[in-house]
Amino acid sequence: MLDRFLLAFLQQAPAATPAESPDGSADSAEEASANTLAGLTDITSIDDVREKGSALWQLAESYALLYLPKVLFAAIWLVIGLFIIKLIVSGVGRAFRLRNIDESVRIFVMSVLRVGLRILLIIMVLGLLGVPTASLGFIIGAASLAIGFALKDTLQNFAGGVIILLLKPYKVGDFIEAAGFSGTVKEVQIFNTIMATSDNCRIIVPNGQLSTSALKNFSVHETRRVEVILGIGYDDDIERARAVVRGLIDADARTLVEPEPVIKVGELADSSVNLVVRVWVERGDFWGYRVDLLEKVKAAFDAEGISIPYPQSEVTMRSAQT
Repeated sequence: MLDRFLLAFLQQAPAATPAESPDGSADSAEEASANTLAGLTDITSIDDVREKGSALWQLAESYALLYLPKVLFAAIWLVIGLFIIKLIVSGVGRAFRLRNIDESVRIFVMSVLRVGLRILLIIMVLGLLGVPTASLGFIIGAASLAIGFALKDTLQNFAGGVIILLLKPYKVGDFIEAAGFSGTVKEVQIFNTIMATSDNCRIIVPNGQLSTSALKNFSVHETRRVEVILGIGYDDDIERARAVVRGLIDADARTLVEPEPVIKVGELADSSVNLVVRVWVERGDFWGYRVDLLEKVKAAFDAEGISIPYPQSEVTMRSAQT
């Protein structure tokens, strides 16, 4: 089996002609290789192979002289390149840790960077060995383009996840409103963000949507402004109603002194005089404060005889005279 394989290899070896230099002398290593190959092309049996063992040795020696320096040079560059890649990846990982980047994003980005740089290094080493890399680069580019089209949405969600984890428009525990949904952020993953609504439903939103659409974060600042509109009748005393509301606000320990609460007439509506009440509270007290204020205002207005009118229409009917 080995004899037949060696014989077939030698019979298929291409004949070469010695390369000549400008002054007419041939390069010694290339000329030796060409002459050796020319002598081996007439081999027809394994006996010829045994008889020309010295020729095979000369052939191996000639190829060693031709390619060994290139191989050694490429190997040196391979070792240096791997060391440089290690330094680059370590530096990127250190920078991510200093910026408190999410661990999953850091590991993924470092892996992609390491693989990409190694592929680039291999292409460079093959070029040093004399391997044509133009076609190889074209194949890699075409494959990358095809993969990019196939995974377009997935890559968009991944890019959105990286942007979210880098820029941190929201974090776990924030209450946000985006992409038509609102809820408390439970997890920020590479491809999706998981939220829980106020009625404890789970919502999974792709990060691509969250990174490219408008987003409202209710948990960024420590304080929030409660705003309610209270309607009183046109026959009621505005100052008296304002004093009642101000007393309720001042009596609540959750009310912040700064910024100062505001109670102003906001609109003269069709059926009521609307008072705009704006009060600043701690972020966590927002919802409870608002519902408590509305309940207390209703009870206080009833006790003080201040009306809270509801929409009504006045119809005047006239009889036609015949």
